Amino acid sequence: MALTTRPLKLADLPVIEELQRLNPAASQWNTLDYLAYHTVVCEDETGIIAFLCAQLIPPDEVEILNLAVHPDHKRKGVGTFLLNTLTAPTQHLDVRQSNVTAINFYRKHGFKKVGHRKKYYTRPTDDAIMMTRQLKRS
Repeated sequence: MALTTRPLKLADLPVIEELQRLNPAASQWNTLDYLAYHTVVCEDETGIIAFLCAQLIPPDEVEILNLAVHPDHKRKGVGTFLLNTLTAPTQHLDVRQSNVTAINFYRKHGFKKVGHRKKYYTRPTDDAIMMTRQLKRS
């Protein structure tokens, strides 16, 4: 499976909306809002299978705002592929406390818990685990 990434386009928003629907633990945004951030889609030969939305924080940080992978493509390296597109040495994110699968995924990729936000998420209400990773500079 050959994966590629590219910047999000307006025409991609219906697919992004569907990916959100298929990933209820992901943030459920108005899809137009993704255009205001650094959002990339991941494609294979079938089309868009995932996306990553991040906020770039100059000079060398990034906050991951949302990452969603189509259920048919989970556990196949797609999420890892998207994470590896981020080159900022300091990377932050919040994840639902109830989303143990995502927490374990991020831990596997070097993220560590740095904080906790009570009732951060709505629909449904959930706490957030704040995580950060430091990439080694070459």
